[in-house]
Amino acid sequence: MSAYDLVIKGGRVATASDVFASDIGIKDGRIVALAAGLPAADADEVIDATGHWVLPGGIDSHVHIAQPSGEGIVMADDFETGTRSAAFGGTTTIMPFCLQQKGESLRAALKAYQAKAEGECYVDVSFHLIISDPTEQVLGQELPALAADGYPSFKVFMTYEGLALDDRQILEVMDVARRTGALVMIHAENYDMIRFLTDRLEQEGQTAPRFHATSRPIVAEREATHRAISLAELSDVSLMVVHVSNREAMEEIRRAQAKGLKIMGETCPQYLVLTADDLGGLNMEGAKYVCSPPPRDSDSQLACWQGLQQGVFSVFSSDHCPFRYDDPQGKLVPKGRTSFRWVPNGIPGVAARLPILFSEGVMKGRIDINRFVALTATNHAKAYGLYPRKGTIAIGAEADIAIWNPELRQTLTHDLLHDGCDYTPYEGLEITGWPVTTLVRGRVVVRDGRLEGRKGHGLTLTRPLAG
Repeated sequence: MSAYDLVIKGGRVATASDVFASDIGIKDGRIVALAAGLPAADADEVIDATGHWVLPGGIDSHVHIAQPSGEGIVMADDFETGTRSAAFGGTTTIMPFCLQQKGESLRAALKAYQAKAEGECYVDVSFHLIISDPTEQVLGQELPALAADGYPSFKVFMTYEGLALDDRQILEVMDVARRTGALVMIHAENYDMIRFLTDRLEQEGQTAPRFHATSRPIVAEREATHRAISLAELSDVSLMVVHVSNREAMEEIRRAQAKGLKIMGETCPQYLVLTADDLGGLNMEGAKYVCSPPPRDSDSQLACWQGLQQGVFSVFSSDHCPFRYDDPQGKLVPKGRTSFRWVPNGIPGVAARLPILFSEGVMKGRIDINRFVALTATNHAKAYGLYPRKGTIAIGAEADIAIWNPELRQTLTHDLLHDGCDYTPYEGLEITGWPVTTLVRGRVVVRDGRLEGRKGHGLTLTRPLAG
């Protein structure tokens, strides 16, 4: 019997804290050796990573897959296509949201959502819980039990019809999180501001997709971020403010962190490389960029980079929320032509996330390779209870690994992403550096840009409380 199932030789390894030359020995899905000169004869298989970065596989802690999206609207990705796309983008674990609908048992919702993933995944999957109906049953029984069962992250919304909770309801969810040790994630936009502006814009006939951005201004995100932080301070709970898009909201998080509050921040690729101008395409082309919060302006882009560089944002996620463009069940849903209000809200990005940050961040000198690993893998694992099982390259860690060719240059096109969508909002972006081979628990899923793994290899994971 060989000492190793697989050895990765000759690569340059990076973690969140170190860079070193080393071979990697893998056995039974875990890393068992880190040393130069591991003998090829001791391995069943050898991968030559000479001239390449060997990095922890990405963890994307904010994706939406196979999620109910409204009457007549269907998401473009199921678990098969979504996890396949993740693997092509160097991501080895994704964390989608189980959405509780009004009147629905949270545990029943989770059971149904798990069934959609069973046997379909190329990479590992772990679920967050969206709380839309915080009844006494949910707050008193289901949430505490589910947190103990391995689902210790709750998401709440401050906007959207059918999802928005009022401040009292948010406090009640936060109180459960405090008592159980769970983490609260929050979508921070002021619902009443958005409704007021949307109604006024429609009355004025300003209904094209570009007015989606007008209806959700920075002040609506900044106010809600401040209020969310205040509620978390009152509750003494850990809070992740997701998909932050601008300087004012980023500064609210910075101030909270300076006060010693347990507040974390997340941003996404759309806030680094897109702007509100992208929503202004002719006809319905702008619908391709409709997401919330919307992309902003060049100063907001700079602020998001500063948040990544300075540690205000601890994680970088995709907020992958895919709808096909040329599809009456997607971005061109008939009601969407009458007003931006009805355009399905979200954009794809699970495969583009890491190449964009690597190219725009590492290769352009905005961040170093260690911060890249932290923002894309390690900090996600630490925040959500997966570390040190995942998120690093170390003895005993699962062998979730992405091998990067830092010199590979290509133009980002949809056919590189292998998702269920029919477009990418990042079409035409020039990229330097790409993950060419992806391993999940020691098995090659993508090799040299070709799918080699099988669906069903990816597991659905429970997590201990992050503590």
